[in-house]
Amino acid sequence: MAESQDGIESQTSATSSSGSSSIITKSPDDELPKVEQSASERGQSTSPTNESSQSSPPQDVVKLCRDTFQKTAEYLRGELDGTIEDYKLLEKMNTVTTTRYSEMKHIALSINGALKSLNEKYKSLQPYLEQIDQIEESVATLEQAAYALDQYSKRLESKFKALERR
Repeated sequence: MAESQDGIESQTSATSSSGSSSIITKSPDDELPKVEQSASERGQSTSPTNESSQSSPPQDVVKLCRDTFQKTAEYLRGELDGTIEDYKLLEKMNTVTTTRYSEMKHIALSINGALKSLNEKYKSLQPYLEQIDQIEESVATLEQAAYALDQYSKRLESKFKALERR
């Protein structure tokens, strides 16, 4: 293990199948490990194209990759946080809806009880209502009879007056 200015770096050596070794260094601030190839591994290359393909990428590319990974991670965290907030909101909405439906259930039960009470009162008043209907029919019949009697009395009166004049 080697210590750097930023913190402690951990080193791990790895041996490839060709027998060359690499040192992987990771500091606590780095998200991606740095791979350093041994001098013998870098020297094994005989052609210039192989040497350039095996060399480390430029620092600006590494920095851009780290920035990309970091920003992608931040984006994904933001998306997850947004989704979590959406689920929390849905949970609150479900709780409020459950409460409202519970209140509506209690109201419906009280209305049901009131309707049953009104139906019982209506049934107890039903005989009296039937009597009122019968009385109303009798009154209507009496009114017709009184009207007919009034008409008859007017005709009799006119006949009586006609007989008196003679």
